[in-house]
Amino acid sequence: MLDTLNNTQSESLARSSEVSSNPVLMVNGLSIYTDHEVLVHDLSYQINRGETLAIVGESGSGKSLSSLALLGLLPQDLQVEAQVELQSMGLLPINQNSNQSMKKQAVRDKQLKAVRGTKIAMVFQEPMTALNPLHTVGKQIAESLRMAGTPKSEIKPRIIELLNDVNINDPESKLNRYPHELSGGQRQRVMIAMTLAQNPEVLIADEPTTALDVSLQHEILELLNRLKQQHGMAMLLISHDLNLVRRYSDKIIVMQQGKVIERGDSDTLFHNPQTAYTKLLISQNFGSPLKINASEDISAVVAVKQLSVAFPQKKSLLGGVSQWMPAVKDLSFDLNQGTSLGIVGESGSGKTTIALALARLLSQQAKVSGDIIIDNVDINSLSRKELRQFRSNIQMVFQDPFASINPRFNVMQIVEEGLLIRGESKTQREQAVLEALVTVNLPHSFAYRYPHELSGGQRQRVALARALIMRPKVIILDEPTSALDSSTQVEVVQLLRDIQQQYQISYIFISHDLNVVQALCHNIMVLKAGECVEFAATEKLFEAPQHPYSKLLIDTSVRSKDFG
Repeated sequence: MLDTLNNTQSESLARSSEVSSNPVLMVNGLSIYTDHEVLVHDLSYQINRGETLAIVGESGSGKSLSSLALLGLLPQDLQVEAQVELQSMGLLPINQNSNQSMKKQAVRDKQLKAVRGTKIAMVFQEPMTALNPLHTVGKQIAESLRMAGTPKSEIKPRIIELLNDVNINDPESKLNRYPHELSGGQRQRVMIAMTLAQNPEVLIADEPTTALDVSLQHEILELLNRLKQQHGMAMLLISHDLNLVRRYSDKIIVMQQGKVIERGDSDTLFHNPQTAYTKLLISQNFGSPLKINASEDISAVVAVKQLSVAFPQKKSLLGGVSQWMPAVKDLSFDLNQGTSLGIVGESGSGKTTIALALARLLSQQAKVSGDIIIDNVDINSLSRKELRQFRSNIQMVFQDPFASINPRFNVMQIVEEGLLIRGESKTQREQAVLEALVTVNLPHSFAYRYPHELSGGQRQRVALARALIMRPKVIILDEPTSALDSSTQVEVVQLLRDIQQQYQISYIFISHDLNVVQALCHNIMVLKAGECVEFAATEKLFEAPQHPYSKLLIDTSVRSKDFG
């Protein structure tokens, strides 16, 4: 992994020499708008074979909209105008408007269907959402191969070949697994294998590393880069992380509020950014954790002793569990009031399992042992009725705010939901919601907006307001900044610090981004394969990590931040 990062510059030169000067895809004057708002304004670019173009920008800048437009995947109420030409097919019929007849729409869809997957393929941001949860990995890849005209006798060998190409270990054993039985990195690799099945000319990777830890991020992007060269594709890489895409792109376009504000080859743009916004994306300043007064007698609000969690792996003929798969092993730690604990580790290390165990949200099939004491109460001893009343003490903010909040509710209904259980009056609930919105820096006018009317950062603030309104002792934050752009991440981290200072709330912060963890957390726990390999104060861990895995994570994080 480290050798890969060290050799990035030489690989970039080699990559450039393999780029064909013949454009595979040309986009001219792409504009996307509604009756009231321009979402993307006059975007133009071209990508050559063997080249990677990265489009970066904050949430709502139009990055993903512009890529979905190429495949005709935007809602019908959006107007699209552009001249898009694919080398092998000529002009693509991507223009659309709300007045288009059904007949014209049907013709357009038929033409674009011949492009999707076969000519232009897309790796989506969240593989758990993009993959079908009801079908096995093998069945889903086989579907792509059938669409590509692969003979039935060759499908299984080809699936094995594709899974080997994307570096999945023991691919034959994965064929009958479902998406939920794979780690985040494995699911993303399956998505990539599906896109390769039809040998596309252009690969669109839309935030392909969002929910992955720092080492996996580089593995996936390195994999995409290798496959691009191996298959002679052009790649369009969509990301909010400018520092991450730098080493994997030949050219970069920076977008803000639907407009291109800067473009150029990667090295030139990084060494000499022209706009203040690009400089902001390159240089993140998350600040430092709140200072703790060592003279104060701070009590532990969470005490975990010998926590172990296992999930069923095999069942007997009679339906009992014959084999368990350990996810967390003999974990112990304390969390003091008003402090933050960061939990870091690779995908599948047990971070989220710990969070769900602390909130008693694990499925009934899970086998949990050990003590979890929160505010002097053993939560595993509580009845369902008692737990329902106790939940206000420990709240959770999930990774994807769009998936974790009800799209049919407006912000007022989402945030007040917990207060309904307490039986508070409508007036009390409304007043509490407005106060919570002020706390998370959202105006009162947002109270009657729906989730789809908010940006990613605004939705995450709503999720945080929903947790805060219960006045909890502890908030568990599971990757709360992973789907946010750089500037919004900085804002959310500062907001969390302000809230902690105001309410003396304790945080358990789960993240793959060590830069964010360093800025917010007082102590860090490093997990690997369900075990704590190191627990230390943040400064001490970053200055002198003791375990080889901790050293690897920190070294990778520093190289990602300071590469240049």
